[in-house]
Amino acid sequence: MRIEGKLAVVTGAAVGIGRAIAQRLAFAGAEVVVADIDTAGGLETCDSIGARARFVRVDMREDDAVADLMACQPQILVNNAGGGPSLRPCFPEASVERWSASLDLNLRAPMLATQLALGAMRAAGGGAIVNVGSTAGLGFGPHVSPEYSAAKAGLIRLTATLAPLVEDDGIRVNCVVPDWVATERGIREREELPEAERGPALVPLDDLTDAVVRFVEDDTLTGRVLLLDRAERPFFLN
Repeated sequence: MRIEGKLAVVTGAAVGIGRAIAQRLAFAGAEVVVADIDTAGGLETCDSIGARARFVRVDMREDDAVADLMACQPQILVNNAGGGPSLRPCFPEASVERWSASLDLNLRAPMLATQLALGAMRAAGGGAIVNVGSTAGLGFGPHVSPEYSAAKAGLIRLTATLAPLVEDDGIRVNCVVPDWVATERGIREREELPEAERGPALVPLDDLTDAVVRFVEDDTLTGRVLLLDRAERPFFLN
């Protein structure tokens, strides 16, 4: 699928990973909708891109707001908005409202955005959906936020199970699963750790944006999950 001339929606694009993805898609020729609850950051992302970008303020936990966003009928959807709770405690000590909000943002929102995008993509003869997961959703180890890790695990399974259902419509669904990424925040947080706890170097942003572009452009890839691990080269989990 050619990116040039296509309309792309990137959620959570005000800063960090989302901003880098939006910039990369615009550089490849897409018209980009920068979707985020952070107005200042979203406008900064648009300024960094120029005329190919426009900002839409949206809280991805609100159904009506997501529906309004997806009314633009994108051919490319990157479900990037997400994140763990900034406050403690997490599940099971957290209130139902708090842990539900994490599930809504990290799993329900990309499911709803995807569902609302499918009609326009079918009408256009196809499209590409890329979900941004997290290594928190892999394996059997502990995680400080069970609700976040459960949501990201769900996003990975959503990718694999949805892909064959829409493949005949020319719609491809894939997922990139990054470890700790070298955003400004990631670099700062790693440097704040004691040296013995820092671990391998962070995943380069270029590796992540390369993966998104590959998933959009390569018509042979659907239902695939690509792991970007700090300790290894990128590899498919399936």
